[in-house]
Amino acid sequence: MIIKKTINALKTSWKGLSLTLRHLFAIGKRRKSIDIKSDNYFEQQKGLVTVQFPKEKLPVPEVGRYQLHVEIDDCIVCDLCAKICPVDCIEIESIKATGPIGQTSDGTTKRLYPAKFDIDMAKCLYCGLCTVVCPTECITMTDQYDKSVTNIADLTYKFSDMTPAEAEEKRQELAKQQAEKQAAKEAATKAAPKDNPNKGEA
Repeated sequence: MIIKKTINALKTSWKGLSLTLRHLFAIGKRRKSIDIKSDNYFEQQKGLVTVQFPKEKLPVPEVGRYQLHVEIDDCIVCDLCAKICPVDCIEIESIKATGPIGQTSDGTTKRLYPAKFDIDMAKCLYCGLCTVVCPTECITMTDQYDKSVTNIADLTYKFSDMTPAEAEEKRQELAKQQAEKQAAKEAATKAAPKDNPNKGEA
C-alpha cells in the first residue's frame, strides 16, 4: 500500500516537473500579444501565452466594458444611472439650483448641482446599463481595467468637484429663494380683493 502511494506521488511530481521544464525551454517561443481584430490572430498555435504584466498588456476590444468614468460637466443629475443600477453602486445627491447653471456639451440645460456622485467599483458588475440610460452620455466605460488597490475604500470614485461648504451654500441659496417665493405668494393672497358677500342682492 505504501509502495503504491509512493509510486503515485512520484508520477504526479514528474508530471508537474515535466510541465515546468517544457515551459522553461519554450520561453523563446512565446506568443506575441496581438489585437483580436488581426487577420492572423488564430494562427499562433504554439508558444507560451503568459503576459508579462504590467510591462505587457493584452489588447482590449473597443466595445469592452471596464472602468466607469463620469464627465461631471455634462451631468444633469437626472439620477437615471443610479436608479437602473442592479447593485446600487452609484450614489448621487443633487441640489436644485435657483436658475439655469449652464449647458452640457450637447446643449442640455443644467438645473441641478451634483453635490455627490460616487461610484463604488468594488460593487460594479460592469453591465453597462448606466451608460445606456444616460441622456447626455456623460457616463462611459473606458478601456482602463487595471485598478488594483490595497484598500477597498479606494475603489469608490468621487466625481463631484463640489466641496461640502459649497454644497451647503447652494442649499441656503435655494432655501432663501423658496422663502422669498412663499412670502410673495402670501403677500399676493392678502392683497387680493375679497369677494363681497352682499354681491348680487337687490
